[in-house]
Amino acid sequence: MVLVAALAGTLHAAFSLYWALGGQWLLDTVGDWAVRLTVEEPLLAGLGLAALASLKLLAAWIPVLVDAGHLRGRAGWRRVSWIGGIALVAYGGLNTLVALAVVSGLATPDGGYDHAAMIGHAALWDPLFLLWGAALVASLAASRER
Repeated sequence: MVLVAALAGTLHAAFSLYWALGGQWLLDTVGDWAVRLTVEEPLLAGLGLAALASLKLLAAWIPVLVDAGHLRGRAGWRRVSWIGGIALVAYGGLNTLVALAVVSGLATPDGGYDHAAMIGHAALWDPLFLLWGAALVASLAASRER
């Protein structure tokens, strides 16, 4: 399961890096604000997205390295991973439910909403955060020392 988590996190990171390098595919599914930022402030957007991609890669692969015994401080890294995994489940789960409620018409935000972004959050980005967190939490629970 730790590899499933790492792959989900890597996929998130890959898109952040792709956008940091100027790619536009699926960027509108994050939000119109992201598209505008990359057009209006390309250097700032690129640096921010590159930093985000780096953080996502570290968050994705540190648990794999800890699980394989390649990093010191196993207990501390596991605590950080538990916090991160639970946060990913909460963030991904809640945002997936909210986006699904909006897309399905169960909820209507005041002032409307960005349809492409809502679809992206309902069907791709937030479920991927949820998968990442759930796989990480499951791997941590399964590898607990008794």
